[in-house]
Amino acid sequence: MRLKKLHKLILFSYLGPFILTFFIVLFVLVMQFLWKYVDDMVGKGLDFIVIIKLLFYACANLVPMALPLAILLASIMTFGNLGENYELVAMKSSGLSLQKIMIPLIVVIIMTSGAAFFFSNNIWPVANLKMKSLLFDVTHKKPALEIKEKIYYSGIDGYIIRVGKKESDGQSLKDITIYDHTQNRGNVKVIKATSGTMKMSADEQFLIVTLNDGCSYEDIEPDQNTQQSFPFFRSTFQQEVLRFDLSSFSFMRTDESLFKDNYEMLNVVQLSDAKDSVAKTWVEKNIDFNAFLNTKYLPLRDTTGLMTNVDTVLSGHILTGLSKNERIKVIETAINLTRNTVTYVSAIKDDLNSKKNSIIRYQIEWHRKFTLSYACIVLFFIGAPLGAIIRKGGLGMPVVISVILFLILHVISISGEKVAKQGAIDPYLGMWMASVVLTPVGVFLTYKAGTDSVIMNAEFYTNLLKPIQPVLSKIQSFFTKK
Repeated sequence: MRLKKLHKLILFSYLGPFILTFFIVLFVLVMQFLWKYVDDMVGKGLDFIVIIKLLFYACANLVPMALPLAILLASIMTFGNLGENYELVAMKSSGLSLQKIMIPLIVVIIMTSGAAFFFSNNIWPVANLKMKSLLFDVTHKKPALEIKEKIYYSGIDGYIIRVGKKESDGQSLKDITIYDHTQNRGNVKVIKATSGTMKMSADEQFLIVTLNDGCSYEDIEPDQNTQQSFPFFRSTFQQEVLRFDLSSFSFMRTDESLFKDNYEMLNVVQLSDAKDSVAKTWVEKNIDFNAFLNTKYLPLRDTTGLMTNVDTVLSGHILTGLSKNERIKVIETAINLTRNTVTYVSAIKDDLNSKKNSIIRYQIEWHRKFTLSYACIVLFFIGAPLGAIIRKGGLGMPVVISVILFLILHVISISGEKVAKQGAIDPYLGMWMASVVLTPVGVFLTYKAGTDSVIMNAEFYTNLLKPIQPVLSKIQSFFTKK
């Protein structure tokens, strides 16, 4: 009964900080996402629903980064609070070791780790697909129609519009100049008007511009037969109505199937199948290429080595019996065949390297599904004993330590992944590098916390320096006299 109450105390002490820190971290990461893409979203007239969807998918996409940091921070805060309030001391004095105190949270972390794998394998690929496709559409959408005074506006396809003055109602215009480039011949047609109005059609698919008291100039295309040029054509009008198609300003959704085969949009089974398929193709193409070289070009190699001097070739025994012109023709043919072979070999090499890089990317994404789950466990076994050692709760010291440890994890992860992508090390080693480095740290901290370590106590390091304190004092006094 006592253990059940104790387990509830520890669980509730952990769940509160975990939920709080998770959403705080997620909020900070989403703000960073907005800061990165704010220029691509502002001024495009996006619907509120589109922005909400993009933020929702971005949140789901950022969970794998927010979850480990939240677990680390929450575990440090939980055991830091228990240690600061001497609750951890009371538990240990009753005969409970730190490992037994951690048991309920270990169960929770294992369940969280399983949920993290399920998320990264089933939900994260879908969230990636939705976010990347929606972000592509948002970044490629044209800015909303906004014609300003004395500025050439080229947002409408085929036209450039300049307005001398725009009234406060936003519709009445003066000194209007329109350059018509729809014929793809340059400034061959220009329309000028002293005043006019503009408004959107009812379905907002067209911009209707009514021009008053103006004229148009158009260059006549020269006659193709006589090449005779003609002067430009000029006409005047009292009123003319122009309709500009604004369909290109509409927010169009791209077919998501174009993105579904990307590495980040696949689960574990799909990644394995894709990797095996590409690997099989790579092996077959490599075998075919080697067989092609062995059957086509190895018998043609000169045993005396490569001959690069033309005079040597002309006087060589291979071309004996041929006239000089025939020898030159043979050499030119050989040079062309060699160039074609080099081009072919280069193309095959690029294709094989591309397939090899694809295999590496599939393997990297496959291992990423598991490294997230393991990182949750490792960071808990770093954060919990560290909190018990430093005995500081709240959002002060735990936040600083958590950020430092997470940055170390993130830098090692990014570095390992980058090196793996370059093919310098195996993908599994690059993706598990951070976990391999931090696992001994977690084991060491758990051991030291279980034995009531003083490694985070300033007095411990002060006592270590006491034997050399007189020497340090003499050195300080020597430099003071100087």
